[in-house]
Parts: sequence; structure tokens; C-alpha cells
Amino acid sequence: MNADSTKKPEQAVKQSRCCTFLIADKCFAFDSDLVIEVLQKGVINKVPLASPAISGLLNLRGRIVPVIDLRTFLKFSPASPSIQQINIIVDIRNEWYCFLVDQLLDVTAYDSHQITPPSNALLDVITGVLPTISHLIHFLSPEKILKRLLEIKTRTLSVG
Repeated sequence: MNADSTKKPEQAVKQSRCCTFLIADKCFAFDSDLVIEVLQKGVINKVPLASPAISGLLNLRGRIVPVIDLRTFLKFSPASPSIQQINIIVDIRNEWYCFLVDQLLDVTAYDSHQITPPSNALLDVITGVLPTISHLIHFLSPEKILKRLLEIKTRTLSVG
């Protein structure tokens, strides 16, 4: 019997990847498996009576995609006109959504056991925090963001 055959295989730590970006100098991320593509900010058509966080609709090669401004949604001050915002297109249940961010950083590999729960339960859209040498990466759930926007719109309609 070979000595190597008696060794137990080491458990591989599953590495995941996330797409990191800045909003108001804070670092956030989406799971990279959700990201379809990243584009320069294009022409966004406004939608009357939409939530303030809904910037409008983007025609992406014939596909109409809702655009969510994460700065507005996360209650940061409006972006300076000098900031060339970026569109991150994500797929949620076979529907595409566009999220506006200030700057794309990188696709970062991480071990899922390194993520800690968020300390502030105020924003349920933050699913975890990954501490790095240079900053904290706040993981956002695009699905929870959409759910929150739907709840806001539903409350507005039922009150008014």
C-alpha cells in the first residue's frame, strides 16, 4: 500500500468572489455570480412618480432595465457631477437590474468564513462585512434592496 493513499484529503476552503465598488468613499460588494456586466453610465430615462432611489430605465441592447441609485437608496448625499457613475448589471431570478455606483474597484476572492455579521441591523440589505487591510467590504444583497424598494412603494400607495 502506498503511504500517500492513507492520507486523508485536506478539506478545501471554498473561495468565493465578489465585485467591489465605492459609494461615497465606502466599500461595498455584490456576489460576483450575480453580476452580468459593468458599463459606463448610459442614458437613463426617468420614470414619473418612481421612488427617489429609482433613477429610471436603461435600454440595454433592447432590454429595459430598472436603474437603482445606491447612493440615494443608502441615504448618502447626491453624487458630485464630476463623478462618472458606473452601472453594475445584476441578474436576480432571470431579471436584470442596474445599480449605480461611484467607482468599480475589483473582483476580490475571499473565504466565506471570513465574513462577519453586520453590527448595524438598521440596514438589513447588508448581509455581512469582510475586514481587509485597507477597508471594510460591506456585502449588499441586491434582492433585499429590491424587496425594500417594493415595500417603500407599497407603503406609499397604501397611505396616499
